Formats: sequence, C-alpha cells, structure tokens
Amino acid sequence: MVVVADTSPINYLVLIEQIDLLTRLYTRILIPPAVLAELKHPLAPKPVRAWACDTPKWLEILTPKDTLILAQLDLGETEAIALATEMHAEVLLIDEQAGRQEAVRRGLKVAGTLSVLDEAEQAGLVSFDQAVARLRKTSFRVSQAVISEIMQKRSR
Repeated sequence: MVVVADTSPINYLVLIEQIDLLTRLYTRILIPPAVLAELKHPLAPKPVRAWACDTPKWLEILTPKDTLILAQLDLGETEAIALATEMHAEVLLIDEQAGRQEAVRRGLKVAGTLSVLDEAEQAGLVSFDQAVARLRKTSFRVSQAVISEIMQKRSR
C-alpha cells in the first residue's frame, strides 16, 4: 500500500517512538519536500528534527509534478495532496481538518495519527490505549468523542 504523509502524523509518531509502524503497515511511504522541510524546521521538536535530518531508507521523498495553490493550506499539506493524487496513493496521512476536507473533496482516502495507531493495534503491533496516553503527553489534541468513535467502530 502506498501512503503519502503530511507533517503531523510523522511528527507525533516520532514523538511517541512509533514511527516504524509506518513501514510495518505500509509497503511504500512517500513525503514531499515541503513536509521534510517542515519536519526540519527549527521550531519542530528536537527528536523530530533529528529524525528528519537522518531519514530512514524506507521513506521516499518525491516532488509532485503539479503545483496546487490552496490558500487555506500550508505548503506541506498542498504538496502532500498533490503527490497523493499523482501517485494514486491508497491513503493520505493527514491530521489537520482543512487538509483532510480538501483531500476528501479531491477523492482521496485520508487517515490520521489515530487511524495509524488503530490499524497497528489490529495488526498486533502496539497498544492503542498506551499509544494514545503517550500522544496526550505531546501537543496532540483529540476529543474524547473521537476516541469513543474509534472504540465503537472496533466493537462492531
């Protein structure tokens, strides 16, 4: 499965030391240069910057052929949507609501950090509850309603 990732899911998976879940769940992980630049930004958390400066071999950095101009989104989100569209990615990993809405409007399947953790738990790779507890110690914010919705889907 090919996935294109935006900054936020990578950021949080690095911070909770679960970034390798991506390579265990997906066959090909792509990011555009703007996302890599955001991960290296001086204001990014130090572990994220360190990871971005020495990316693993499984991460492919590809420049989208087409340039999108989406005023409501940052460059990383815009490039991620363009790349996901061009590469016919099965999933775009993105947490930001405006980016998710635009991606869905363009016919892309989206997933976020919590979706990755949920899928990883279903594959027996991680405890969802423990991972979310670690996420809550970062700047990641999620309502209990969203967590409850994921739990409900699982119990079906």
